[in-house]
Amino acid sequence: MGSTFGRAFRVTTWGESHGPALGCVIDGCPPLLPLSEADIQIELDRRRPGQSRLTTSRKEPDRVEILSGLFEGKTTGSSLALLVRNEDARSKDYERIEDVFRPSHADYTQEVKYGIRNWKGGGRASARETVARVAAGAVARKLLTLDHGIEIVGYVHRIRDIAGDVDPDGVARADVEASPVRCPDPAASAAMVEAIDAVRAEGDSLGGVVACVVRGVPAGWGEPVFGKLDADLAAGMLSIPAAKGFEVGSGFEGTIGKGSEHNDPFIIRDGAIHTAANRSGGIQGGISNGESLLLRVAFKPTSTIRKPQQTVTRDGREVTMEARGRHDPCVLPRAVPIVEAMAALVLADHYLRHRGQTGRAGPAF
Repeated sequence: MGSTFGRAFRVTTWGESHGPALGCVIDGCPPLLPLSEADIQIELDRRRPGQSRLTTSRKEPDRVEILSGLFEGKTTGSSLALLVRNEDARSKDYERIEDVFRPSHADYTQEVKYGIRNWKGGGRASARETVARVAAGAVARKLLTLDHGIEIVGYVHRIRDIAGDVDPDGVARADVEASPVRCPDPAASAAMVEAIDAVRAEGDSLGGVVACVVRGVPAGWGEPVFGKLDADLAAGMLSIPAAKGFEVGSGFEGTIGKGSEHNDPFIIRDGAIHTAANRSGGIQGGISNGESLLLRVAFKPTSTIRKPQQTVTRDGREVTMEARGRHDPCVLPRAVPIVEAMAALVLADHYLRHRGQTGRAGPAF
């Protein structure tokens, strides 16, 4: 099973939704990085379930334990092992559907591939797995912040057809966290809360788009063919449960205009080379150009809903199922720290790869 991500900064995650614990092993983290459990916990608390009525009611403290790779508050260069214990799993909620393939879940495909699946909460296919990514992403974020001052800010751009009016150049994490849905546009945030409340009462769910801006990435990270920075970002983002689309810069809207309208001239600003409008989203030819990275990830509506749905069993019987358990009516608010974590993991990996290839952390000039 593909549980390892990255080359130089390599993360292997493990654990199941209803198992005793989840965690990760990080290889390649440089030594002497100041690190504490508190650095990781702040990100896990943002992803943690049960934060409000808008999320799943599962109550997990998600307390992280650093088991190895740390000595006297600094990384040693050896493998970092992080563990988070499950404390509020209710496997009995799934017993009645252990032979049922839930619509739009990984039940059928995992059964076909492996001949066995963990039906308790979906096992490895559950979004609960992302707790390990967020923990690893917190370590990557610390590395990027200390070495380059890189800032990663994600926010909910849209839920269903309600879109926020947000300037990615000026958006601040404090404004994002002030919103219960992590949309820094107050009017859109209020409308999103109302929409989620309504769909939750109906037993249904909503999807939307998370945007992310990364400031401070130097020019030169990435590769020109395989290993493109935007391709690796796409691979990371599309590995997140419920993610169905990825854009960088102008994205799909950039296909509408002419080349003369879309091209982004280089200019000199404050004595440095910049692009005039950053339509490329900070990446050109698979390599960062020094502008802010502008990313968007599309998430489908939560697959587990309380409405009756038609499906089949593993022995081929057609049945109607009604899901039980505790699930988010909209994954977008809790997806924000996950998107940020995956951005940090990709960038930490490319930072170390660039440094190892060129002997430099930043541009050649």
